[in-house]
Amino acid sequence: MIARSQAIKLKQGAGRGTNQGLGMGAFPPWRTWRFCFSLDAMKRNRLGRTGIVVTDICMGTMTFGLQADEKTSFAMMDRAIEAGIDFFDTAEMYPVPPSAELFGVTEQIVGKWLKGRTRGEIIIASKVTGPGHGWFRPPIRGGFTALDRRQIFQACEDSLRRLQTDYIDLYQTHWPDHGMAQDETLGALTDLIDQGKIRAWGSSNETCWGVMKNLWEAEKHGFARMASVQNNFSLINRRCESELAQVCRQENISLLPYSPLGGGVLCGKYNEGARPLGARFTDYLQNGGPRQKRMANRFVNERTLETTARLKVIAAYLGMSVTTLAVAWSKQHDFVASTIIGATTVAQLEESLLASEVVLDGETLRRIDEIDEAIPNPMTEDGLRRL
Repeated sequence: MIARSQAIKLKQGAGRGTNQGLGMGAFPPWRTWRFCFSLDAMKRNRLGRTGIVVTDICMGTMTFGLQADEKTSFAMMDRAIEAGIDFFDTAEMYPVPPSAELFGVTEQIVGKWLKGRTRGEIIIASKVTGPGHGWFRPPIRGGFTALDRRQIFQACEDSLRRLQTDYIDLYQTHWPDHGMAQDETLGALTDLIDQGKIRAWGSSNETCWGVMKNLWEAEKHGFARMASVQNNFSLINRRCESELAQVCRQENISLLPYSPLGGGVLCGKYNEGARPLGARFTDYLQNGGPRQKRMANRFVNERTLETTARLKVIAAYLGMSVTTLAVAWSKQHDFVASTIIGATTVAQLEESLLASEVVLDGETLRRIDEIDEAIPNPMTEDGLRRL
C-alpha cells in the first residue's frame, strides 16, 4: 500500500507511468491519475450519534448457509478481519432467499465463528423481521412479524442465542411496520438498550417519511434515537442520493448501503444474455414465483445491463473491475458510514476488498454521473413504494 503523500504526488504527475522510488515496480499511467490509495486501508465512521465506530466496509452474510457453506463462510469472515473489517451484518431471516428450513442458520454460523474471537473487537449488526408487505409471508413465528414488543423481544433473545453473545451492537428492523404504533416499537427497542442487550438500533428498507417519523417519536417520548438506515443503494439504484441523503445529513443518520453491486448485476455476469448457473437472479427468473421474478426483472433489465456495460469501460480505463469501482463509489458518499459487501467465495470477496484502498477522483465521478444522466434510475423501482 502506498502512503497518501506518495500517492498524491503520483496523482499530480510526479513520475508519470512509474512509481519511482517506491520499490514496487512500474504500473500504468492511469493509476497515477485517476485514483489514489488511502493512507489507512479501512476508514472508520461513527454510526449516527452513538458510540459505535465502524469500518467503512461491512461484511454482509446473507449467503452464509446456502450459497456459501460453513467452511467457506468462516474463510470469508477470516479474510474480512485480515483486511481490516470489524463490522459484520446479519439477520434472523438469513440466508436469502428465506425459508422455514434454513431460517436462522446464518446467525448460527456467525455465532460459531464469533465464539473464537474477542467479542469487544467485533461489531455485530442483526435484524428483527418485520412484515412482508405483500411480497411474502416471513417463515418465522407463524408468519406473524408485526414489530410489537413481544415479537421484538422474542426475536432479540433468539438472535442472541444463535449468535452466542450477550449483546448485539446494532439491532435493525428488517422492513418497517408503518401500521404499528411507533411508540410501542421504539419503546421495545429502547428497553433492549436499557437492558444492555443491544447498543443501538436502526432500520432497513425504510422510507424518508419513516425515518423522520421515528425521529419525531423518539424526541417526543424520550425513546432511543435511531442510528442508521440500511437501504438498497448502488450505481443502478441511486435514489438514496436525493431525499434520503438530506435526511441523513441533516439528522445525523448513517446510511448503510446494501447490494452495492446491484445484486451481482454490476459484476457483468448477466450481460450479453448470460444467465450463470447458481446465480440468484438466474434461479429467480427460471424457477422463482411471481414475486421473485418481479424482483429479478427490477435488477436485470435492458437499462441496468446497459449501465453496467458503460461502467465497464470506465473501470477498464482505471484498471479495475466494475465490482471494485462500485464499492469504492458507494463508500465515498458523505452520508454513508459503511457499505455492506457480500460474496459466495473468498475469491469473489477479494474484488470488493480492493475498494478499501481506492478513492475515485472528480473526473471519474463526473463520467459515472454522465451515465446516470443518460440512463436515470435503471432499476424500475426499489420496493419502497409498496410500504
